[in-house]
Amino acid sequence: MTIKSEINLNSPSSEYLSHLSIDCVVFGFHENQLKVLLLESNFFEEWALPGGFVRHKETLEEAATRILQERTGVDEIFLTQFRVFSDPERKNPGFKPDSMQKAGISMENFDWLNQRFLSVGFYALIEFSKVNPQPDLYSSKCEWKNVEEVCSLMMDHNEILEAALETLRLQLRYQPIGYNLLPEKFTMPELQKLYETILGRELDRRNFQRKILSYKIVKRLPERRTGVAYKAPYLYSFDLDVYNRALTDGLSGDW
Repeated sequence: MTIKSEINLNSPSSEYLSHLSIDCVVFGFHENQLKVLLLESNFFEEWALPGGFVRHKETLEEAATRILQERTGVDEIFLTQFRVFSDPERKNPGFKPDSMQKAGISMENFDWLNQRFLSVGFYALIEFSKVNPQPDLYSSKCEWKNVEEVCSLMMDHNEILEAALETLRLQLRYQPIGYNLLPEKFTMPELQKLYETILGRELDRRNFQRKILSYKIVKRLPERRTGVAYKAPYLYSFDLDVYNRALTDGLSGDW
């Protein structure tokens, strides 16, 4: 749960549901590396996942979409709810009355923020180039970080990140991935590198290409990647009709 800029500082309970928050793991893919979007707190000296609270007349999905639109500037976001985090002791030890007062938060609202929150985890897949990271009022930075280089995060956010990554790996077994992470045109090696980065291991090039083509979720374009030192590879794009059916009907086979 990251304190949000739109919190009603006079009376958060009048606008938001008590004891319920949302934490979002935003994945991107850039320069053959899996990225995650993080916020640096102004006064906790920790990085955190984007998050916030649920308004009284919002669904969980509407709240998560609103939160991520504010942090990324992207309107159409692929969101998946993956877990609820409910440890009875999940509180932020960095919540201190003096630091809250410096941020303009009253003691009454400090008590509201310092209560136990159940957090609903969502993960989002967003094309890296479309994101314009925006910190909230209580964060100094909002940046992409390499997943492999993420250090200690606020509260249980490392656990949330790892759970989202594991869910993403499981999804590869029965659903296509790539449309929300790659540009419109891409090469087969770029798609394979995305899968390898998520899975954390290498895949056989011929087997990967044969399996992807058998799913018919991609179509080869009559053009090649230019400006490369080696033989220019063909470009591909996703066949969205087949891709979307695969999201619903599923794919067979493991990686």
